[in-house]
Amino acid sequence: MFDQAQLRKGTLEGCILQIISREPTYGYAIAATLRDSGFADLTEGTLYPLLLRLERKGLIAAEYRAGSGGPSRKYYRLTPDGEQYLAEFTAAWQTTGAAVNRIMQNKEG
Repeated sequence: MFDQAQLRKGTLEGCILQIISREPTYGYAIAATLRDSGFADLTEGTLYPLLLRLERKGLIAAEYRAGSGGPSRKYYRLTPDGEQYLAEFTAAWQTTGAAVNRIMQNKEG
């Protein structure tokens, strides 16, 4: 049976970086955007380790900001290395996606 988790594993980092590139944001908002975009079964157990890994790689930076009437939230923003990584990911995704689409749409052997 097809293991969809393996396919998603490589793409989530790029998707997370793209979301963060729009504006600094926090984990819950990132999760909501991913779910709204089709990653319906995404869990916090998947997202937060990815955010930590991206932070350790120096692709995102985090800062705590006071919440409106609630606890502080950890906001993430892209670093210059993150911007470069996202540009490289986007180019690779477009090339790979186009190749996969050509193959999958060509039903002839």
